[in-house]
Amino acid sequence: MSKNKDLAVVAVSGGMDSCVTAAIANQNYKLAFAHINYRQRTEKRELRAFNEIADFFNVKERLVIDYTHLSKIGGSSLTDKDIEVTKADLSNKEIPTSYVPFRNANILSACVSWAEVLKAKAVFIGAVHEDSSGYPDCRPEFFSAFEKMVGLGTKPETKIKIETPVIHLSKSKIIKKGFELNAPLHLTWSCYQNEDKACGVCDSCALRLRGFEQAGYIDPIKYKTKPKYK
Repeated sequence: MSKNKDLAVVAVSGGMDSCVTAAIANQNYKLAFAHINYRQRTEKRELRAFNEIADFFNVKERLVIDYTHLSKIGGSSLTDKDIEVTKADLSNKEIPTSYVPFRNANILSACVSWAEVLKAKAVFIGAVHEDSSGYPDCRPEFFSAFEKMVGLGTKPETKIKIETPVIHLSKSKIIKKGFELNAPLHLTWSCYQNEDKACGVCDSCALRLRGFEQAGYIDPIKYKTKPKYK
């Protein structure tokens, strides 16, 4: 890797989208990886995936932050075990129970703070507008507005781009891009509720399984059940 490359901070959840985003960023930047624990159901499994992906890309600069306030705030089936993780309904047009209120703003704030200290030129996040019905904080307009806020809230000499390279891609196209860039999809974890074998029936599993089916590849991770999704 060229020593002359600018640095980018990549928000890596351990999921497929952030893994492919990291592979895209790796083409033009040196990488620093950030990960947020927020007491989600699969926190340990996602952290393991984060570290394994970081090892794959030989990333030395790693930051893991505990955002316990997101679980205290609640309001999401990912952080509140009294709220059921609903079974997949890919035709649903409502915001799903898995939406964590304003999570991406919290993630980006930490990444931008770190990026400013590291003098990084960009923050990458693997947001995808297709996810479920489209989380409010996964919209392109949100990231455009956030980048403007970064410009207003950092030092005058700080110039940080917010990069969302997969935001307009379908899951199948993200998977194809991942294979094209040799992203370690076998190390990723997408399931919302299990840490051993993916459940296969939550929204995230359904989107992933349908994406692999449409892309014509076999998903390398293990599932308890693998329904066919159209």
